[in-house]
Order: sequence, then structure tokens, then C-alpha cells
Amino acid sequence: MEKIIIAVFGLIWGSFLNVVIYRLPRGQSLVRPPSTCPRCGRRIRPYDNVPVISYLLLRGRCRDCAAGISPIYPMVEVLTALCFLILYGRFSWSLHFLTACVFTGCLIALGFIDYFHQILPDEITLPGLALALVYSAFRADLGVRQALIGAVSGAGFLLVVYGVYYLLRKKEGLGMGDVTMMLFVGAYLGWRGSFFTLVLASFAGALVGVFLILFRKRDMQYALPFGTFLAPAAFIALVWGDAIVRAYFRLYS
Repeated sequence: MEKIIIAVFGLIWGSFLNVVIYRLPRGQSLVRPPSTCPRCGRRIRPYDNVPVISYLLLRGRCRDCAAGISPIYPMVEVLTALCFLILYGRFSWSLHFLTACVFTGCLIALGFIDYFHQILPDEITLPGLALALVYSAFRADLGVRQALIGAVSGAGFLLVVYGVYYLLRKKEGLGMGDVTMMLFVGAYLGWRGSFFTLVLASFAGALVGVFLILFRKRDMQYALPFGTFLAPAAFIALVWGDAIVRAYFRLYS
């Protein structure tokens, strides 16, 4: 029963994240006006706004103008519910589970916003950083000092990369949004989780970059939204990071 409640809550929270992903980069209020169809402007009825189910019943189209509805909306809802269930399986019902859900929700929003708009809004990362630091004061596994070290180490590494790339190429290779995102991630995960996130995100980004160059005819100047790789890497670090690192070192012991 608890898993069903968590899944339903995840779907509802994912629906809210869709609002954040769509409106925040456009500078729109997250509260008003009520959700409307981007094409015809008609207000979406409450029974047409039920996560996933409404999308399926409407066959992915607006009831009024039949304009297509992006499959990203149900994807975000299902992804959020799935992540919440994974977190519940990892942390059970606890304060850390609740904060991990908030952390993960921020990661999902940041990952999709960066993918579509190539920005990482301070409206998410800076409050997330503040909350992570406050929460660290109540954690047994990560104190305030460790949270600060995690924040500074992750962001500091990217700042060094930013500076070196700019000196060599005379242009930005990373956005400052990536730096503030790593402040947030490092404050919640600590320096080990921060390092794991950077390694995994860099490796995944490199693989995708090689694929795009070889098969999509992109050149070396093509910019990938790094936050889109940092977000899933940080979630993996949160849930499985310690186990992966231990398994890796056992290979050489």
C-alpha cells in the first residue's frame, strides 16, 4: 500500500515538475494562470490533467484543438514516480527519504530544463544549496563541514575546468549554471558523491559526444548540456554510488 501511495505522489509531483520545466525558463509564474493548451489557449480541465491517465485517454492530443501533447509530460511523471519508488526501496520511510525526493525532483527539473533551454536556473540550485546545508546539520552521515567541502570541491573543480578552457580557447566551455548545480549536488552528497557524479557525468557526456560526432555529423564545437548528464549521475551517486565504488575497489584488492 505504501508503494502505491508513493507512486501516486510521484506522479503528482512529476506533474508539478512539468510546470516548472515549462514555465521557469520562460519567466512565468508557477501558480498562475492555470494550465492551458499552448496552441489554442483553452484552459485544461481538471479531469484532463490527471497524470499519465489523461494523456492516454486523450491519445496525446488536446481535447479542444487536437494539437499534439508532448510525450515528455507523461515521461517526467513516470520518471518521478519510478525514482521515488527506488528511493523508498533504498532508504525506506525516513526523513532522508523525503529530502532525497526533494533533491531528486530538483535534479529532474534541472536535467530537462538544461536539455531544452541550456540553462540551469538559480531559482532551483541556490535554494537547493541552502536547504542541503541546513539539512546537513541534522544528518548523522554528513555534517555541515562535509557538506561545505562537498559543495566547494565539486563546484571548484568545474571552476578550474572553466578557467583553463577559457584561457586556452578564449570562450566558455561550461556555463556557470553547471558550477552552481555542483554546489547544490555536492552539499547534499558530500565530496565523494560529488566526485562520483562528475566522473560519471563526464564519462557519459564523452560517450554521447563521440556518438554525435561519428553518427550525427556534429563537430568538436558542438556544446552538450552538461547539466543533463549531471542530473542522472547525481541520482545514481545518491542511490548506488557507495556500492559501485566499493565494488570497483574490490576488483583491485
